[in-house]
Amino acid sequence: MPLSEQQLEVQLQELDSLFSQQKKAFNADKMPTYEQRYQWLDQLYQLLFEHQGALINAISQDFSHRSADETRLAELMPSLHGINYARRHLKHWLKPSKRKVGLAFQPAKAEVHYQPLGCVGIIVPWNYPLFLAIGPLTAALAAGNRVMLKLSEFTPATSVLLKQLLEDCFPEELVSVVLGEAQVGAAFSALAFDHLLFTGATSVGKQVMRAAANHLTPVTLELGGKSPAIISAEVPMLDAVERIAFGKLLNAGQTCVAPDYVLVPEARQQEFIEAYLAQVQQFYPAISDNPDYSAIINQRHLQRLQGYLDEAEQLGATVLYSHPLPTASSTERRLVPSVVTGVTDQMRLMQDEIFGPILPVVPYQTLEQALAYIEQRPRPLALYYFGYNQDQQQQVLEQSHSGGVCLNDTLMHVAQEDLPFGGIGPSGMGCYHGHEGFLTFSHAKSVFIKQRFNAAKVIYPPYGGWLQKMVNKFFVR
Repeated sequence: MPLSEQQLEVQLQELDSLFSQQKKAFNADKMPTYEQRYQWLDQLYQLLFEHQGALINAISQDFSHRSADETRLAELMPSLHGINYARRHLKHWLKPSKRKVGLAFQPAKAEVHYQPLGCVGIIVPWNYPLFLAIGPLTAALAAGNRVMLKLSEFTPATSVLLKQLLEDCFPEELVSVVLGEAQVGAAFSALAFDHLLFTGATSVGKQVMRAAANHLTPVTLELGGKSPAIISAEVPMLDAVERIAFGKLLNAGQTCVAPDYVLVPEARQQEFIEAYLAQVQQFYPAISDNPDYSAIINQRHLQRLQGYLDEAEQLGATVLYSHPLPTASSTERRLVPSVVTGVTDQMRLMQDEIFGPILPVVPYQTLEQALAYIEQRPRPLALYYFGYNQDQQQQVLEQSHSGGVCLNDTLMHVAQEDLPFGGIGPSGMGCYHGHEGFLTFSHAKSVFIKQRFNAAKVIYPPYGGWLQKMVNKFFVR
């Protein structure tokens, strides 16, 4: 139900008050100790560990059905591992980084000190409402910041529960959670944060960046796009198919790094289609009432996906389903996985990020042609190549641009805490996870240190012949 103007005004006033409270708290403690930060991370870990069941149930409620094992695998496990990784490495991250000082400037020292930015804003999407809140929160707390999270209105049960749990765990001047519709989200992104991280659609990311620009707030944008998978001419088809099917159908395709479409050698197209549909049936013997297969988040997105399929068929594409379609009276929001052939650029299916269990197949003749097809389109968040020839692997790495790459796998680069995660161009900017997350939410402050002795006096005015000798000796070579 839409908020009245009065209710909205109250929410916006509360938002401003929370932000002011966090700024004041940070100014009173600008450099939290290692012990403080470790304790924050420890509290966050215990919160997730102790409330796993409640979080799994809330997420499933929001989706109408989300596989409990998928939530454990794709949300709880990487969140807990990410906190563990930060706890193990935090002491090392906090140490100043020693840098070189040129001979002409001796005796002196140069260091980089990592200082908290201040108050960080995190805007969380609906598709992984736990992991995409906890991941950046972990990095921001490790870096010593105050954090405000704006949770998605499309996952109300999860958002309310997570707000309650975080409020019970942390004072609101350290971590606060904001709920609300799009107007609240717009006001949130317009606050004068010291850094703002947004995960979501490219179209909304542009609006967030415009709002942040008013305060010159630096942004990290984790967007999406159409992440391709390339199948080589020689790779065993079953090797590729099982990994593509897993990556495509996790969370029913509602994953920002899911394979969006697959490029297949024209001579192997039918082989791929048959193997893929058989693999889907093996993973999910049934769709309806299958506890392992997740639903589409809401009716609007289900209609959007069905609209893609209807339009594609009208424009001449062929849609092949893995299972019989449900009856018209079915109230489940579980979309049957499908493969679409004969696709063209005129179809919305090939223009928009799909975000569902629909897999277009695009035939190609040569690897160069496949790479050219990808490079002619906006740069994706992920790229997947299936082939064991190392020269061709190197060719793919050197001649393509994407936020990240998996060779002979899908999704798994996101779960590696020692790898940065981020997009490029339309798929995002900036990165986080692991050490890169700590760096994203820290200011790398250059520090030049000199004690009593000052050898630099020789270059002070009045200038003369001695200065020219020094310049010629040390600088002009």
